[in-house]
This record gives sequence, structure tokens and C-alpha cells, in this order.
Amino acid sequence: MKPIALGTKGTAVTMVDDSNLAVTVKSGSLPIFSTPMMAALMEQAACNAIADALTEGETSVGTALEIQHTAPTPVGLTVTAEAEVTAVCGREISFQVTARDESGVIGEGNHRRFVVDVKKFMAKAQKRKELETTKGG
Repeated sequence: MKPIALGTKGTAVTMVDDSNLAVTVKSGSLPIFSTPMMAALMEQAACNAIADALTEGETSVGTALEIQHTAPTPVGLTVTAEAEVTAVCGREISFQVTARDESGVIGEGNHRRFVVDVKKFMAKAQKRKELETTKGG
């Protein structure tokens, strides 16, 4: 991992359509932009913020997400998420995340990601699967 400067920002953008509505993803019954999709967009913005700092064989995984979804966004509007690096502690990176539509802020909060070696991380995941299989689960 290359050094990551505090204040580094990343963005991610989506158009609100049938695929990301609360009613579609089963997080509610209304045809508005869903909280889980806002969370995913915020994580994507954080990934984009640190993408240039990752070296061959590295990726980042989300470890914490504390957000508030404060305003509804209907079909047809665009949501832009922004993530700003607020702290770097070894391989753990903290972000302030915000989501906006054309009318203003719709959500905000904090997010943490951890930089991992892809091969080691996937081996650890596979080992969990193998443990479950041997238990007869």
C-alpha cells in the first residue's frame, strides 16, 4: 500500500431507477432510493478514493459503516456519494461519507476499510467454508 493523504476524496454516482429502489431490494415498500444502495454507493466512493494507493494483489474490505439516510430520492434523480479520508492507521482507513441528490444531502456518516492481500484474504474465507463443511453444516 502506498501512502494515503488525509483529505483524499473519491466519488461514485448512480441514477435512481427501478433497480435501486427500496421496494426492489426489499428494504422497504416505497419506490425511493434505498438505504442499502446508498450504503453501497458510499462504499464505492471510498474504494475509489484509495484505488491509486493499492498495489498489485491488494484490495480493501469494509469493516464498519455508520450512516444516516435523511432524505428520500425519487426515480429519475442522480445520487452522488463522496468519501473523504479522515484517518489512516496502518492498513485501516477511515472516511467521512456523504450522499447528495440534486436537492441536497440525503445521507452521511462514517466508514472504515481495511487493506488486505487478496490471496490471503480469500484463503481465509475458503478455510471458513471448509470448516463449515467438516462440521456437517
